[in-house]
Amino acid sequence: MRNIPVAAVDDLDRAVLAIGTDYSEDHLLAWHEHRRAQVLYAAAGVMRVETADGSWTIPTARAVLIPSRTRHQVTMVGVSTRSLYVEPAAVPWFPARCQAVDVSALLRELILEAVEMEPRYAEHSRDAAVVALILHELRSLTPLPLDLPLPSEPPLRGLCEAFLQKPDIHDPPARWCAALNISERTLARLFQRGTGLNFSQWRQRACVLHSLRHLTAGMPVTRVAALLGYDNPAAYTAAFKRLLGRPPTAYRSPGTTGLQGRHP
Repeated sequence: MRNIPVAAVDDLDRAVLAIGTDYSEDHLLAWHEHRRAQVLYAAAGVMRVETADGSWTIPTARAVLIPSRTRHQVTMVGVSTRSLYVEPAAVPWFPARCQAVDVSALLRELILEAVEMEPRYAEHSRDAAVVALILHELRSLTPLPLDLPLPSEPPLRGLCEAFLQKPDIHDPPARWCAALNISERTLARLFQRGTGLNFSQWRQRACVLHSLRHLTAGMPVTRVAALLGYDNPAAYTAAFKRLLGRPPTAYRSPGTTGLQGRHP
């Protein structure tokens, strides 16, 4: 199925519905929720999924698991998605909060195949076997540290969201304190309580995750590092590897991690 709302087919008596959707550049999918659990796969582009307790930056060829009835919004940057909407009873192991995950070559091909299938696939058919294999593969997904916790206190959260629009690795905590009219000790306490991270850790994580959209678009590492305010590319690369376990070049070219020979 392509470019149709899940609400139009949600009542189909099938464990998995697969829908492919193409979005315009910088499209915002406003706050909503689904009855079914969702596996949201980025076939192209970069997504930022936001919930009440955090955000997840999902580059090309990765996915995010969104639990049933979780309110979320999605910012799309040149995105084409492939979604699996799964009956909650079929995935009792599903996480309680969103989780970014890696997607194996096999699961990627299964997702692409499922989008092309008839939604009311016959039981005991080839298409039913594809769905059964998808459900099996979903159980062995590898989590990725692509989440950024966000505080619930409105003033601090507002500053965090503004920072995410134009992150700077050297943005001083004193500026935040002045904006909130609090001490640095209070700021540190608010960050630890609201995100589980200290200010420096949160700022670093936010910068690295923000950089994914530029890397996926093909921007050179040196330019990405300068854009985020790093003193040199080596400092940025080291921070990137500490968080994601791989160098920025692993995310730079969509052609090396994307659909490889399959049209999205």
